[in-house]
Amino acid sequence: MNAGLFFTTLHRPPLARFTTRAESAQATEPKAAPQSIQMATKEAAQLKMQGFEAVIGIETHVQLSTVTKAFCSCPYNYGSQPNSTICPTCMGHPGTLPVLNEKVVECAVKLGLALNCEISMTSKFDRKQYFYPDLPKGYQISQFDIPIAKKGYIDLDLPMEFGGGHKKFGITRVHMEEDAGKLLHSDSGSYSQVDLNRAGVPLLEIVSEPDMRTGIEAAEYGAELQRIVRYLGVSNGNMQEGSLRCDVNVSVRPFGQSEFGTKILLHKEGQADQIVQETRLWDESSQKTFTMRKKEGLADYRYFPEPDLPEVVLNNDYIDEIHKSMPELPEAKRRRYENMGLSMQDVLFLANDDNVARFFDSTLEHGSDAKLAANWIMGDIAAYLKNEKLTIDEIKLSPLELSELIASIKNGTISGKIGKEASPYFVLILVELIANGGTVKAVIEEKDLVQIADPAAIEAMVDKVIADNPKQLEQYRAGKTKLQGFFAGQVMKASKGKANPVLLNKILGEKLNAN
Repeated sequence: MNAGLFFTTLHRPPLARFTTRAESAQATEPKAAPQSIQMATKEAAQLKMQGFEAVIGIETHVQLSTVTKAFCSCPYNYGSQPNSTICPTCMGHPGTLPVLNEKVVECAVKLGLALNCEISMTSKFDRKQYFYPDLPKGYQISQFDIPIAKKGYIDLDLPMEFGGGHKKFGITRVHMEEDAGKLLHSDSGSYSQVDLNRAGVPLLEIVSEPDMRTGIEAAEYGAELQRIVRYLGVSNGNMQEGSLRCDVNVSVRPFGQSEFGTKILLHKEGQADQIVQETRLWDESSQKTFTMRKKEGLADYRYFPEPDLPEVVLNNDYIDEIHKSMPELPEAKRRRYENMGLSMQDVLFLANDDNVARFFDSTLEHGSDAKLAANWIMGDIAAYLKNEKLTIDEIKLSPLELSELIASIKNGTISGKIGKEASPYFVLILVELIANGGTVKAVIEEKDLVQIADPAAIEAMVDKVIADNPKQLEQYRAGKTKLQGFFAGQVMKASKGKANPVLLNKILGEKLNAN
């Protein structure tokens, strides 16, 4: 368990009037199903045909990658032995007092700025009362009426395969709170055990406006939010670890109606049942939802101000310093790539993963052409990563060497393509660099892959291939001009793929069409 340093004065511009606990190190943690998305989109299309539309809003909980918990000095590492990282504070023992982790405030301000929110110069914590076995205190420290950020929006580009287009979705609020523990259910379902390791882990809850109308829009909103928290480094965003969890609120209403849909479920014409407001769980195997619990209203939570924590009061210097430390975000990166002349398909692929974007940007910094770099990253490199189940930061190819490889193609040292296919010798060099590292020059020399650019040498090979294939030559001159590809292939085979393709096609065309 980390000791943690308790103090009242920050090294940053002071966050007046609240006590914080500094962290001594950075977090060391590592950074909806397509079928369900398709189903939701299909159902939305059916609703549209019937004169209805879906209205979707999402509440997202983001688990922060802080070294220690929100209100105590316990660490949190996903997958730790159950109940091994707990203390009296996160277990809710009487007499214990919370001390706010300053990194939680920093992450909240950072995400609020990234989501174009208004930052509250003064906010407070509240107690949210409810009973559940994994909530040892009987209440959750959260924020109710004065969240740390509000009135924002998120910009995103929809995938090209779903029609593309630019969308803006409103953000109602971002607030700080603590996580609950976790129930571990037995295989038989006859009992459950409580693991409190997660209790007290800091969360940011992001509440969207009900601006989404299809499953695709909802999925892309969640994906963009995941990209943003990863770009910022405030969370690893791993849904499989519970680091990013989405609660989706859905209703339907007739087109043109501004009010939310009435809670009526039509079974068949003339009959209706009142829908009960509730939380439902998604079951992946059956592709259905099931009742989890009846939904509480705000009055059921009996919110009141947290008496053990003072207000959080910020100043402009603190916010400005955080703003200056923020990286380029996905939306700005997409617009920058678009201005380079890249297609939207290229833009979305490159900006989707911060590591891929950094690799691409670094390749450009070494002088590479943007379109060529994008083509090789999205093509052969992406195929290799998928086949080997690797990420781009796990390969040994450096951006410098990719830039050198592209330059070697442009200056004619090696062939990049034969016709529309990648040259096997280019792929050989690329795979060698990805797997084992090294330099382009060394691999070319070691494998004897320097391109043949001597016109006399290529002409001699062309003459021999034409002489060895009189039947094909006769057919070509009789009108089967597609046979030029056959002759080019034979020359490439003779040159072991090293003949300069531009020079080869020029000489070959002249020879085949000579009288």
